Amino acid sequence: MIILKSERELEAMRPACQVARAVLDEVCDFIQPGRTTREIDQFAASRMKDYGARSAFLGYRKYPCYICISVNDEVVHGLANERRVDFGDIISLDVGVIYNGFIGDNARTVAVGGCSLEAQRLMDVTERALYEGIAQARPGNRVEDISRAVQTFVESNGCSVVREFVGHGVGRSMHEEPQVPNFVDGKSRQKLRPGMTLAIEPMVNAGSPAVKVLKDGWTVVTIDGQLSAHFEHTVLITEGEPEIMTCPARMPLKLRV
Repeated sequence: MIILKSERELEAMRPACQVARAVLDEVCDFIQPGRTTREIDQFAASRMKDYGARSAFLGYRKYPCYICISVNDEVVHGLANERRVDFGDIISLDVGVIYNGFIGDNARTVAVGGCSLEAQRLMDVTERALYEGIAQARPGNRVEDISRAVQTFVESNGCSVVREFVGHGVGRSMHEEPQVPNFVDGKSRQKLRPGMTLAIEPMVNAGSPAVKVLKDGWTVVTIDGQLSAHFEHTVLITEGEPEIMTCPARMPLKLRV
C-alpha cells in the first residue's frame, strides 16, 4: 500500500530529512586520507546523537553500522571496519536517520582528496542521473518515468545501472511502497500522487551492471571490480514541482543541549 503523507506528517518529516542532510554534509567534510571507515561511522553516530536523532540503519535487519560506507568497487551496504581510506578512493556514504518519528534518507559519493578523471565522470553521471529522475517526479507521471529518465541518461553516457537494488517509498518506515527502480522493469506503473515521499537513488557502475554480495552478508560489490557510485535524495511529490526534502536546511538546525 502506498502511503500518502498529510501536511501535518510532512511538517514532522521535513526536519528528519534536514537532519539526514546535515549529518551527510558533516561526514563528507570529515573524510580525509588515513581515516578508517569505523572512525567515519562513529563520527556519523556522534553527529546523529547531537541532533537528537538515531540511525535508521543500525539494527535494521541486523545491520551492524550507523551508516553505509562503500569504497571504490563497493556499490552499497558497505560495513565500517579498520580499513583506511586512501587519496584517490571514492566513497559512497548512505545516511538515514530517525527523527520526529520519520526517516530522512540520502546518499552521496565523494572523492578522498582527489580522484581519477574516470571516477569523477562516474560520480558526475550518477548525480546528474538522480536529478534527471527527480525531474520526472510529478503528479500524473508514473514511477517508470523516473526509472526511464535515470536509465536513459546513465546508459547514454556509457555506464550501467544496478538491477538488484532500487529506490523506494520512505516515511515512518525505511522501505515503503512503491519500489523505484533505476531501470524500466515493466512493472513500476504506479501513478505519482501528491503526498508520496520517495527515496530516489541511482546506483551506477562504470562497467557491467552485475553485482554480488560478499561473505559478510551485506557489502555489495561490482563483479568486474570496476568503480560504482551512489546518490540519493528523499523527494516529495507535490501538486507541481517535486520538493527535494534532503536539500540544504531552510532554517538552522538545533543541537540537543
